[in-house]
Amino acid sequence: MRLGLRLLFAFFVIAGLAGFFALQVFESEVKPSAREVMEDALADTANLIAEQAAAELRAMPAGGTLQDSRLAHDLAAYRQRPVDLQIWGLHKRTLDLRVYVTDAAGRVVLDSGFGPGAAAAVERTASSAVGADYSHWRDVHLTLLGQYGARATRSVPDDDASSVMYVAAPVRDGARVIGVVSVGKPLSAVQQFIDRAQRRILVAGFWLLGLSAAVGVLVTIWMVRSVRQLKTYATHVHAGERVPVPRLPGELGDLAVAVDEMRERLENRERLEHTVRALTHELKSPLAAIHAAAELLGDELPTQDRERFAQQIREQSLRLRDLVDRMLELSRLEGQRALANPKPIGLLALIDEVATAHVPLAIQRGVGLVWESRVDATLTGDHESLVLLFSNLWSNALDFAPEGTSITVALRRVGAQAVFTMRDTGPGVSDFALPQLGQRFFSLPRPRDGHRGSGLGLAIVRQAAALHGGAVAFEQASPGLLVTVRLPV
Repeated sequence: MRLGLRLLFAFFVIAGLAGFFALQVFESEVKPSAREVMEDALADTANLIAEQAAAELRAMPAGGTLQDSRLAHDLAAYRQRPVDLQIWGLHKRTLDLRVYVTDAAGRVVLDSGFGPGAAAAVERTASSAVGADYSHWRDVHLTLLGQYGARATRSVPDDDASSVMYVAAPVRDGARVIGVVSVGKPLSAVQQFIDRAQRRILVAGFWLLGLSAAVGVLVTIWMVRSVRQLKTYATHVHAGERVPVPRLPGELGDLAVAVDEMRERLENRERLEHTVRALTHELKSPLAAIHAAAELLGDELPTQDRERFAQQIREQSLRLRDLVDRMLELSRLEGQRALANPKPIGLLALIDEVATAHVPLAIQRGVGLVWESRVDATLTGDHESLVLLFSNLWSNALDFAPEGTSITVALRRVGAQAVFTMRDTGPGVSDFALPQLGQRFFSLPRPRDGHRGSGLGLAIVRQAAALHGGAVAFEQASPGLLVTVRLPV
């Protein structure tokens, strides 16, 4: 499974578990709490009515009832009382309490019945329970025993919505319990509050789930994008390209920097090993020539031979110095991760400056210069590195251009790039050698003298172009070689 799908799955699982536990908390805490609050209010009401009923119950004759008492008239008036209340956004238009009073034996002596708003399933008449024996009901039985009595009874056995909660309070004559007052209220009266709370919790849960999903998608996109940046960076590095380290926050940024540092150390080590091997190979030839010439100069030789061997030592020494200088230049460029001193540079003027410096050598070798197109372009770069780039291009072209021919150059502006092309009419390069041009110590014999160069010149060209965010390409020109340098302007 891909990383993005794993993260999304994890977010959805977390959000789903959060919603499930929220509903569980509602079922286990909110509903019981609402009923507990209602029970507490009924207990207060029952005790208040018990105090009002005490005098009338004490004065009631044995076997009598309280149906014509003041309390009975007040309860009847309560039932007919019109109400229209707004309680936290919900309408209350009916009164739902039922009150009944029993004597010390548990016989009902007063029953108010339910208010007009009670459900038909629990509706009772005012006289339906008078005279009935309620001593077996839990609320009455426990209260007569001096304990707290309460019960919840369903009027319809299989319908939880028909449940009525009764809370009883003792009617006392001194320390003696002479009766019980029970106050009942249908649970359906508070169900609308519970339902509204449940709806709100469900809506909030869906919002939470949606927001969690949105956050999960955003975090997943951010994580996947960051990981893909690291992957793209690693792919470019594996291909040998010079790309900047992606700027990522937190641990991913630290990982990117660590990967780049590791890459640089590995590249430096590999480059050093390769350079030492190649440099050792390149140094053998001139050192052997110098050593042989020096040994011969120790003998008695004719003046002409001495001059020839001395000239050989000078040439090989210059070759060694040129090799060392170019290695230092290439190492400096490879060690730079960004331009050392960037500033606006007019490219056409810089190319003219480099070409002018090579005019004496071009005249000596009988090679001309032809401009096909001259369009100036300004770029931000390092002057010294660009001079190295174009100087090595000129030197390479003059080494391979036959006497009596011309080197054709052009500078054009193509979109956001300055494109410089240079073509000679020399022997060209075979197809197998084209991809290797620009690699250190890869060189071809010069047609002028058959000697090989160090191959560092075109390597410097590639490195300087890459440092400026550009690229170098080599193509067959039939005859000759076409070199194209692209630099961003």
